[in-house]
Amino acid sequence: MDRWRGVLKVPLHPLAGTFYRVAASLCLSPTSETLIVPSANAIFFGGDRVAGNGNLVVERLSDLQNIAEILVSKIGGSVNAWVIEASDFNGPFAVYKDFIPSVNQWGEPKSYCPVGYPASGSIVSLLSNVLEEVKNNIVRQNKLPSPGKSASHFTQPETLIFGFSKGGTVLNQIVTELGFSDIELSGGELVEEKKISMEEEILIIPRTKETLLNSIREIHYVDVGLNSPGAYITDHSVIDKIAKRLTQVDRGIRFILHGTPRQWRDSRRSWICNEKDKLVHLLESEAQRRGGKLQVCEKFYFPDRPPDLQMHFEIIEKLDVS
Repeated sequence: MDRWRGVLKVPLHPLAGTFYRVAASLCLSPTSETLIVPSANAIFFGGDRVAGNGNLVVERLSDLQNIAEILVSKIGGSVNAWVIEASDFNGPFAVYKDFIPSVNQWGEPKSYCPVGYPASGSIVSLLSNVLEEVKNNIVRQNKLPSPGKSASHFTQPETLIFGFSKGGTVLNQIVTELGFSDIELSGGELVEEKKISMEEEILIIPRTKETLLNSIREIHYVDVGLNSPGAYITDHSVIDKIAKRLTQVDRGIRFILHGTPRQWRDSRRSWICNEKDKLVHLLESEAQRRGGKLQVCEKFYFPDRPPDLQMHFEIIEKLDVS
């Protein structure tokens, strides 16, 4: 299978004054040179910037396109990978204001609130704009797409969400929204989905907040951490709502917490490990109560090495997504 690869700079909406850099590695038909429906969409949110430290490993694993290709190599060639960098930075600090309205000037959240579903809505808008730009790019390269096939022959791809370092705050917001979201699409939304899903390419990404949230199958926390509390979601009511939600559907969700000594053994920021342990406890308790649809596991990397910045980025290359 061929792939379209590139890094694009797109706005969240037409009137936005800020732009997001997004790396994409997308499934491409080798015969028609058109984008095709993937088995899953892997969406990765990056963290703060680290520049000028002279560490080639850190620099290589800070490259958005490289991260996208790593995800494809680990998950499989039939997936689409999207790597999103925050639109705003205060110095080196990533600020995901569109996704988490409560963040302060350093990008640290004061709370996670589902009202308005800002994270899921922002993902849908951003991926839609990136996809449109990719299609325009293909046309400009004189690779004109042939007519799409009926979407009725395909199923909506699953969604895998990754949050690295401060990018984990976006995961917490998405998890909060997931807990409060509707289980099924309403009739009006079904009509909207049907109207916009007339061609195969429309199914490449979720087109509504509800479709996105309903498609999430895996949530990967990748060495997340903050200089203040809030690195992991610890609201029992949110986890309880997700667990109850899963009892009413025929699919499950896996939470995978990946960590290194850089975050999980930081004595100066002990809240990171405490929050991680609390989230694991909440998930395990609900998993036992509700059955096997909610799954959680921890994966610890480089346990015998002293904490350093390099391992914080190396975990991206070493990720075990099995």
